[in-house]
Amino acid sequence: MPEIIIVDTTLRDGEQAPGFAFAPALKIRLASMMDEAGVDQIEAGVPAMGENEKATIRSIREACANARVSTWNRLRESDVRHSFDCSPHIIHLCCPVSDRQIKDKLKTTRAEVLASLAKCAVLAASRGAEVTVGFEDASHASPDQLREAAKAARQCGVVRVRLSDTVGCYTPDKVWRAVRMLRETGVDVEIHAHNDFGMAVANSLMAVNAGARYVNTTLWGIGERAGNCGLATFTAAAARLGNTSCAVDSRKALELERLAATLLPQKSMNGWGKHLGYGYGTRPFGL
Repeated sequence: MPEIIIVDTTLRDGEQAPGFAFAPALKIRLASMMDEAGVDQIEAGVPAMGENEKATIRSIREACANARVSTWNRLRESDVRHSFDCSPHIIHLCCPVSDRQIKDKLKTTRAEVLASLAKCAVLAASRGAEVTVGFEDASHASPDQLREAAKAARQCGVVRVRLSDTVGCYTPDKVWRAVRMLRETGVDVEIHAHNDFGMAVANSLMAVNAGARYVNTTLWGIGERAGNCGLATFTAAAARLGNTSCAVDSRKALELERLAATLLPQKSMNGWGKHLGYGYGTRPFGL
């Protein structure tokens, strides 16, 4: 089985956790630490948020010797142009795929979403960046809807798509089927799992078992609502339960989380530990 590649989104999705707000200098320091630990890709932020965010993303790119830096963007050409100002290695496009996202939230049609995807993907690739596409609310999309979106992305030259469990309601069996189906369309698959029902790590492991090569993580598992797939816990689980190798060593991941925790206000870490039902410092899987 190919080595699992870590895409860490602490600085974007993780920061949405209650009690966490990273100053620019801290973001740069955390990115540097993740780079040293072997994280392959760091999702650094959302350039459309403004000039301060752009400046921080540029500094993160300069601070990372090996990790590739990506930006997160809506399906708007203006977002993509904001990303150009940051010169990221990867421009990630968030593409809604469920009916409730497309019809109820955005008040648009699937055809219009896919047309926007094509325009934004072509524009994003025009400056030489790799382009990846995230299927937002994938767990509420049908297999046919996911397949259609994957084929549309592939036609635009995109070779990697993100299966985003936006509201954390995937189960391991459904993840396995979704990844297998997407792999059949010829794209690489990335899993972005949320922990609303405590299955972020299990769903990520099952995605890898089905053929996903990229796994999204955050430090300590922080993120909106119940959080995301935790870096240290996932790497430990992959090593002991997944019978597969990971680009980030599990012990290095645990040490990274311990050192990074010392840079944050204790009330943030205590609050998050209480939210999850355990105190920070618990050794995942007995490490």
